[in-house]
Amino acid sequence: MPNRKVTYRLYPNTEQEARLQDMLGLHQRLYNTALEERIRVYKETGKGLSFADQCKALTQWRKNSAGLRSMNAQSEQVTLKRLDRAFRHFFRRVKNGEMPGFPRFKSLHRYSGWGYKTHGDGWKLHPGESGKHGRLYLQGVGLVPVRGKARTQGECKTCEILHKAGKWYASVTLEVEAIPRERGVETCAFDWGLETFLTVATHQQGIETVPNPRHLRRQLTELKRLGQDVSRKIRMAQKISGRKKHFPVSRHLRKAIQHLARLHAKIARSRKDFLHQTSAWLVNRFGAIATEALDVKNMVHHGGARKRGLNREIHAAAPGAFLKLTRTKAEEAGSWYEEAPTRTLKPTQRCHACWRLPDEKKTLSDRWHQCPHCGAACSRDENAARVLLRWLKMRLAGESGSGREPSEAWSGIRPSETMAPALKRETHAIP
Repeated sequence: MPNRKVTYRLYPNTEQEARLQDMLGLHQRLYNTALEERIRVYKETGKGLSFADQCKALTQWRKNSAGLRSMNAQSEQVTLKRLDRAFRHFFRRVKNGEMPGFPRFKSLHRYSGWGYKTHGDGWKLHPGESGKHGRLYLQGVGLVPVRGKARTQGECKTCEILHKAGKWYASVTLEVEAIPRERGVETCAFDWGLETFLTVATHQQGIETVPNPRHLRRQLTELKRLGQDVSRKIRMAQKISGRKKHFPVSRHLRKAIQHLARLHAKIARSRKDFLHQTSAWLVNRFGAIATEALDVKNMVHHGGARKRGLNREIHAAAPGAFLKLTRTKAEEAGSWYEEAPTRTLKPTQRCHACWRLPDEKKTLSDRWHQCPHCGAACSRDENAARVLLRWLKMRLAGESGSGREPSEAWSGIRPSETMAPALKRETHAIP
């Protein structure tokens, strides 16, 4: 049975808010203490501590600390597990020759929250009528009103309490029954971009576009103003205290930081909502979808300050998150979803009409496709979408999808007929 997450907004009263803040501070100090203990033991003995070792130490810490005793023991084990996972990833990166990134001590403002393992042990969700809204019981806090509703009802498994931009959230993991999503019967391929978020080529040779909402760009002026306000107040606090670090945070500085964080959270919510709606529209309408595989890390790796604005726009559009959402929704619906190998197919270079590559490679600034061999002309994004559509047809017809032309047997075949054998496959993508 698959797992799904639903996020509820918490509305604690003044007393509950104070208790949640205390618990957040205790979990943050537990994380830092456990990290300090791992570093100390390694320096003294040359051996690291395991998760089991620190769970044994936690038993002794709880005897000596009234604050730790007042909290749920399993939630404290989850905090230790997060630290253990951070070290596992650190050793994996070292082994693979990547940037190590040793686990760091976390300040209270950078500690997002804590988690619970078992429903009924330290936490319990009491949903309202029809599963909408309700109350959440937390040990040591009481019943907290919540707002939110799961798209698919299921059995509660785990819970994470999150603190973002001054607001509290509960992310609950549900074990749900596998209910297939609605899916369409058309075929399409899309090209992701910045000028236009999606350029969709349909089986009927039509072209549709999804405009780029540019949530971040619309708020850049306000973000700059709030960022400058925070920087100015930080410099003033440093000057008054005479310290570059660990200076006292005034009420005005705290409010300025909160305003900046809230605007960033608003942009993130708008982006997430847009990605969900667009990916759902694709899966609800199309039963076979293709696009090109994107390596976002390489896309923003080179260029430095020269392409800072372009890199910012790429991150703001979140192509990796969009492809992941589309892939997940297509898998739930049983649709055919595939990502074409970009280096082999070269959809932005290849001509959709004659299937040939140009003699001279097109640069990123060349936004118009003009084939020197057959004379076909269209926008660069439209050409890439049509190339991907022809590649998808070859894959559905059982061909290799290499550089040769698609089979002529595809001419005149309706989408429902071509997708029928593909959608009977057990997997949604070909490795």
